[in-house]
Amino acid sequence: MVFNGRAFDEIAVDETFADALTVTETHIVLAAGMFGDFNPLHVNQSFGENSRFGGRILHGPFTSALISAPVGVFFAGTAVAYLEHACRFKLPVRAGDTLTTTWTVTEKIDKPKIDGGIAAMTAVCHNQRNELVAEADGKIMLKNRRAV
Repeated sequence: MVFNGRAFDEIAVDETFADALTVTETHIVLAAGMFGDFNPLHVNQSFGENSRFGGRILHGPFTSALISAPVGVFFAGTAVAYLEHACRFKLPVRAGDTLTTTWTVTEKIDKPKIDGGIAAMTAVCHNQRNELVAEADGKIMLKNRRAV
């Protein structure tokens, strides 16, 4: 397989990358099973409709995973390890929402011993109404292109 993700020596501070995905009913059902979290906010329509959210919502950890997914794609084949990820939720995510996540490289930390470095990043995630649903920070260790 050939992976064409960006390498540490190919990225710059303030560079951005983005991706979008529409959340489906399947995401909510899979999340409940994967996490073992059957909170009625996620699995009971009547309960959700009578909650402050007005309906069922996607699990926070799954929202966080969807936000981090563009990082894996952008750095496919050059990543050594995703080191940190912190997510702050602003609005609920529901089936039918299209999430657009935009990541920005905020810092590059050279790590000569691995022939690469660490990229620090921030992200914003908006729904189809351009409402901010979450913010995130992450750090990923990457190889330089010649070391891949």
